[in-house]
Amino acid sequence: MIRIRRIHSSALPRDRDGIEQARQTLCQHFPRLAAYADGFADMLDQPLRHGHRTAMLVAEADDGKVTGFALVFHLPAVNVCLLDFIAVRGELRGGGTGGALYEAVREYCRQVGANGLYLESLSDEPAVNPSREALEANRRRMRFYESYGVRPIVGTRYEEPLRPTSAPPPVSLLFDGLGRGGPLRRDEARAAVEAILRCKYGRQAAPGYVERVVASFTDEPVRLRPPRYTAAGNGSRQVAAGRLEKTFAAVASTHHAIHHVHERGYVERPARVDALLESIRGTGLFTEVPPRHFGEGPILTVHDRDFVTYLRTVCRTIAGSRPLYPYVFPVRRPERRPKELAVRAGYYCIDTFTPLDANAYEAARASMDVAVTAAEEVLAGRRVAYAICRPPGHHAGRRTFGGFCYFNNAAIAAHRLSREAKVAVLDIDYHHPNGTQDIFYERPDVLTVSIHGHPNEAYPYFSGFADETGQGAGLGFNRNLPLPDGCGERPYAEALDKAAGLIQRHKPAVLVVSFGLDTMKGDPTGSFDLRPHAMRQAGARLAALGLPTLVVQEGGYSLRNLKRGAAAFFGGMAAGLEAGQRT
Repeated sequence: MIRIRRIHSSALPRDRDGIEQARQTLCQHFPRLAAYADGFADMLDQPLRHGHRTAMLVAEADDGKVTGFALVFHLPAVNVCLLDFIAVRGELRGGGTGGALYEAVREYCRQVGANGLYLESLSDEPAVNPSREALEANRRRMRFYESYGVRPIVGTRYEEPLRPTSAPPPVSLLFDGLGRGGPLRRDEARAAVEAILRCKYGRQAAPGYVERVVASFTDEPVRLRPPRYTAAGNGSRQVAAGRLEKTFAAVASTHHAIHHVHERGYVERPARVDALLESIRGTGLFTEVPPRHFGEGPILTVHDRDFVTYLRTVCRTIAGSRPLYPYVFPVRRPERRPKELAVRAGYYCIDTFTPLDANAYEAARASMDVAVTAAEEVLAGRRVAYAICRPPGHHAGRRTFGGFCYFNNAAIAAHRLSREAKVAVLDIDYHHPNGTQDIFYERPDVLTVSIHGHPNEAYPYFSGFADETGQGAGLGFNRNLPLPDGCGERPYAEALDKAAGLIQRHKPAVLVVSFGLDTMKGDPTGSFDLRPHAMRQAGARLAALGLPTLVVQEGGYSLRNLKRGAAAFFGGMAAGLEAGQRT
């Protein structure tokens, strides 16, 4: 199976490598276009500068090597797409990569709602091909496109050279109706052709050239050449889904279910993951990716070894099914730790309701695997990756656990991402992420922003105040936006806009969202008055930041809210991404 993914920008190393391999492939075919290929990254990063949105689709082998690419322009003013280039590495022609790429191009065009796809191809007329070899190559190309119902537009001056003194081989303009049916109307074609010519040749064409070519579209409807290589009457083939890798990936583990505390009132239960999976599967947005296993290494990048060793040791020595709750909380002095493991729980814990049991360590490590796998999906080019983590993590600090959290999944993943690119973490759980703040409080490379219930009224009470802004090198890189009890949609949206502004000023390459649905009305642990509409708006607002995004599940303890809230949030993200593609 050929993997085809979209590269959105040059922000991440994997994407920069893909862009470079695409550049090399183009230069292999067209050495004279080296300067043009050098601008690929700028086209992707600065769409407004070029007047169109550029999509680069790359076909990749299992080792990450790019086997071919397509460059597509979406022209939003006329809502059509132009296939600028499609190229396969020279030694791999004939292996199906070209067909897979073209099908992915058509799928992309359908995703952005384009009214049609235009492309150029060298003419296959014998009179204008000086060599038999060139004629056969052009015929093969035309035959390929015609198999999709794509046909040259005839009866216009499009094939005329840009300037009277230049005499390049004639180029035909082809049209793919993307299976829509019905003829191509003259006014529609004129608007599209004018946009295409100004996009591609605005600086090269002689004065009046664009106007002359556009005026030559006089037929109503526009005439397309009859099929030459396929059966007569062959119309535009319907666009099929599945060639282009989905924008959204979800990662979950069944291993979370081993951590099931059968205590009345313990709301962090296995059914939460089932509810979230049911919700996102209903959206049709996600590819589900199994978690990979990373051992303790990633955990130790943000948590003290002594703390991790304690959790592993005490959980493996707990006998029976009865959980151990911390009950003695000494003043934390590194030189005064109780010898008895059960008593020492209070040395590492911040509350009395987060138990340790025989499976807590294994479940927490599996939850970390989910987060790191999702982070790797982002680094591999996925636009949105959702880590359905259980147990959650944002209350776990460098050497503390609590709030149902043992290891800080979001912080571990953010640290992993920070080795490759600049990162911002936004926590939108109802409760302040005291653990995440603790881990990054003195670091300037990871911005942490949190919107949460005011600590005067909400757990964890002793952190999350607005004046906590970082320390040492991290001063100014931690921002808290506490909100009062009963907060509704308007003040929440204002806080989210403020958080988005802080993130934009930081200029990260990747966004990590600690996602809690305990902000919704009716959650047993929260007091905000947010409905699914607010979750949808939040998803759209974060998508508008235009960043590869890792979403890590934190809280949310009403199963009904989990189902409604997750669908709304990711539906909003999808709508926000689609809106960004159209502008």
